[in-house]
Amino acid sequence: MTFEQLGLSKALLKAIKEQGYETPTPIQEKAIPVILEKKDILAGAQTGTGKTAGFTLPLLELLSRAKPTKGKHKIKALILTPTRELASQVHESVELYGKHLPFKSTVIFGGVKINPQIATLRKGMDIVVATPGRLLDHIAQKTIDLSGVEFLILDEADRMLDMGFINDIKKVLAILPEQKQTLLFSATYSDDIKKLSNKLLKAPTLIEVARANTSSEIVKQAIYHVDKTRKRELLTQLIKDGKWKQVLVFTRTKHGANRLAGQLDKDGITAAAIHGNKSQNARTKALADFKKGDVRVLVATDIAARGIDIDQLPHVVNYELPNVSEDYVHRIGRTGRAGNAGEAISLVCVDEDEFLANIEKLIKKDIPKVWLKGFKPDPSIKAEPINMGGNRGARNKPRGGGHNGNQRGSRGRR
Repeated sequence: MTFEQLGLSKALLKAIKEQGYETPTPIQEKAIPVILEKKDILAGAQTGTGKTAGFTLPLLELLSRAKPTKGKHKIKALILTPTRELASQVHESVELYGKHLPFKSTVIFGGVKINPQIATLRKGMDIVVATPGRLLDHIAQKTIDLSGVEFLILDEADRMLDMGFINDIKKVLAILPEQKQTLLFSATYSDDIKKLSNKLLKAPTLIEVARANTSSEIVKQAIYHVDKTRKRELLTQLIKDGKWKQVLVFTRTKHGANRLAGQLDKDGITAAAIHGNKSQNARTKALADFKKGDVRVLVATDIAARGIDIDQLPHVVNYELPNVSEDYVHRIGRTGRAGNAGEAISLVCVDEDEFLANIEKLIKKDIPKVWLKGFKPDPSIKAEPINMGGNRGARNKPRGGGHNGNQRGSRGRR
């Protein structure tokens, strides 16, 4: 199938061609025709499947088919995302594909001053991409008018619930028009997602391009067993021996990300940390430096990594396994994108054996195990409770599935 066969306008086809894309991905092929029929959808799609264009393109197409309104632009479409980085990425997609169309769009999120956002909104916008916390700030200050919203899109809804945004989402829904088309995208399915979709969607079409809660089939996965105190040494050796040029490394905590980035720098490997305590400018710079190769290793927490969109990222390393099993799927989904092969390595100490068992249960497969010469774990070391560092879902006992929707980060900072 071609993009032309999907029924998109010449302006959109021109923008798609300028981006170098020739054929739609499976999620685009399935979702775009349904969205163009103005139906609600519940779409299960992992990162790297082209889902952003899967809703951006038909949204722009439907807006272009509508009768133009005279006077100041009024918000017709609201796209909610869990993090700043993802909001920026989605807005970039809206601008790229809508470059030959007359629509105005903006992105609003926390961590930056609100006044410039207010000034932009006053000019009149057709499309707003937002994080829930900052959107509520604008609603409270009456600096945004959502009375004309015809399209609502929740991107990575599972992560929004996981971060505790459910009450914020309910507050936003309460002021939106009853009549609207709603699109809900989620990488994983949980009971909370099903409950939300039942309340939010009207006779939705279910679209899946990958088995729920599965890991990408083109990502080569491996577990390296190692003592906790030797993880950094092993990571440094893997990077140097493998001549890895671009590696995304996950830690559980912000402090751990800072510490590891500093240690890698001392080992002669350029590294930067990205997490919620970093300013938006610092996060943007770290990601830009990583993308252009000035930084070899980007050390990130789960929340900060959402929205990191690099088509050919070759390596992801779980320096520490996540205590929430679904996060493993999200993490390794950063590589193996857009049809490219990827490698996901996890450095696992004895403390994390239960986390590993829960992850393998979730993805329904055994991950290959590797014991590297010189790094074989000391069998006399016993497992100890893991300090989660105050992260969401923090607890000494790991859990395999489900989400804790009652905890959340600092609202205005996402």
